Amino acid sequence: MKALRTIGFLFISNTFMTFAWYGHLKFKEYAWGKNLSLIAIILISWGLAFFEYLFQVPANEGGFKENGGPFSLVELKTIQEAITLTVFMVFTTLLFKNEKLGWNHLVGFGLIVLAVFVIFKKW
Repeated sequence: MKALRTIGFLFISNTFMTFAWYGHLKFKEYAWGKNLSLIAIILISWGLAFFEYLFQVPANEGGFKENGGPFSLVELKTIQEAITLTVFMVFTTLLFKNEKLGWNHLVGFGLIVLAVFVIFKKW
């Protein structure tokens, strides 16, 4: 159960993170966002990042082995990176329809999945 909670929180956290880091690139497409200053965009992104941390910190706190969770620090980071790329790929294909994911992106993502396997494999 702790593993699923950790992974779920990391998905939510990464969704907020992706919107904070890349969502502002779509602001100019809306009337309210056409004239935003860089400072305004930064503040909006920080506001979104606040919600990222509301899920990221409990995910890592509860998921860490030394706190009774199922994952080592390296495993937590590996899970987080794989989730980040998954969320980013969905975000890119749904919101940035002019961005195309090519075969090289998919191969690269596959290599990251392979890295997850290698890190989690008990050798």
